[in-house]
Amino acid sequence: MINKRLLIKNLLAHNDENSFYDKKRKINIDLREGKAKFLKHVCALSNSNPKNNSYIVIGVEDEDNTIVGVDFFDDSKIQNLINAYLANPPIVQYENIPFPHLPDDKVVGLVTIRPINSLTSLRKNIWKYYGGTVFFRDGSISMPKVFKSDIIDVNSKIVEAIENHSQNNIQHTLDGVFTFLNKRKDYHPKYKVFKEYFVLCWSGQKKIVGNETFYSRVDIEMVNEQVRLFFSTLDEVAISLMKIVLKLLNT
Repeated sequence: MINKRLLIKNLLAHNDENSFYDKKRKINIDLREGKAKFLKHVCALSNSNPKNNSYIVIGVEDEDNTIVGVDFFDDSKIQNLINAYLANPPIVQYENIPFPHLPDDKVVGLVTIRPINSLTSLRKNIWKYYGGTVFFRDGSISMPKVFKSDIIDVNSKIVEAIENHSQNNIQHTLDGVFTFLNKRKDYHPKYKVFKEYFVLCWSGQKKIVGNETFYSRVDIEMVNEQVRLFFSTLDEVAISLMKIVLKLLNT
């Protein structure tokens, strides 16, 4: 199982942006221009890597790779946008990855673009890009190009090596648990192990109403996957650990 924090660090350390990896300080898909640019990069990375995963790391300074983080983001918006605007859309996963040095309200966005071995193009016009346009990566730049059928796969071995070096181990898991427990001391942090491998950490401010127990300021993390859920002070939720595990595994 891939340790997403380690994967991000290995991508940043590998070299500059290239045909299987891009980095952004932030994205804004609330604006038409932001949507168009994000779709362009997804399209280009998918077409340039028909045999292996591609990645976009969001929340990183372009000049020196400093991890500064972005706001927590609802990943459902991403796939809906891609399905609406791209023909042969790839499966894209957006994950909010917490880093210990970041403030509680900041994470690093990790976009994983799965290979589909099909040509992806814009389905319709958006901003200054025309429907039918095909994008490819030219070094670190996403460019509109005429499609060529002889795409040479030069990245699979590199991506495989990076992913293999980003696998979880016991030390990474224990470090993640201790970091969570130390950071959430004020809210009675706990952990639970599922299926002898998955470790779930959670904390919250308890409130008892009648015979029911609710929590606010809830913070939940699947340590092995670095997948995180949280609820604000204004939210009051009942916690079912099994439902949480299922939700995190499907995130």
